[in-house]
Amino acid sequence: MTNGRGRAFLRLLAVQGAWNYERLTGIGLGYAAEPLLRDLETADPARHAEASVRSAEYFNSHPYLAGVALGALVRAEYDHVDGAQIARLRTALTSPLGALGDQLFWDGVVPATMGLAGAAVALGLGAWPVVVLVALYAALRLATGWWALRLGLACGMRVAPALGTSWVPRWAPRAGLLAGLAGGLLLPVAGRALLAGGEGPALGVAGGILAGGLAAAWALGPRVTAVRYGLLVLGVALLLAWGLP
Repeated sequence: MTNGRGRAFLRLLAVQGAWNYERLTGIGLGYAAEPLLRDLETADPARHAEASVRSAEYFNSHPYLAGVALGALVRAEYDHVDGAQIARLRTALTSPLGALGDQLFWDGVVPATMGLAGAAVALGLGAWPVVVLVALYAALRLATGWWALRLGLACGMRVAPALGTSWVPRWAPRAGLLAGLAGGLLLPVAGRALLAGGEGPALGVAGGILAGGLAAAWALGPRVTAVRYGLLVLGVALLLAWGLP
């Protein structure tokens, strides 16, 4: 089972490649499961045939966290868990993985990366901050996918409690605050830099807001919504950006 982990991970990167309205990402998940199920073909051919069919059934979640389900379902097959229980686990993981992934990436990391990259360009910092931010995003995406697959393979049917105590539920709300920070920082600071024609004061404002905003995001956590936090940062940035000479 572990011999096919690398191939399964690479296939998970294209889990949406066979997306359709009948099974959504189910076929992609089945394709990613195939390398992990090869050992089962020799040990128990009948079980392998059933597992291959089950692995390609309906499934939908966030693509970056799909490895949690893939690993857990494959591990359950090797543990000879009843097929009906495996089907229930597959269904039960759909909504939590989708919600956590959306909150962490689509509502948090992606808009935060875009906002910070836009601010860097508007402040005249050149292209290198954009390259660094994109590289960091790609590294986070790959690390998250690899971690998700390992977690599922290690836990099997016990994956739900392990996921609940992992870093994902703790960091997902803070990722939204980072998006609010980036959005609140981008408009006024970049606007002042463009209108004033100078980037020194604007860079100082940007650095101060960014440092303070990160500290506040860490301290507040899920106690404030990303929208309210973004509006707060926006108001502070407006006062500082246009209040400086």
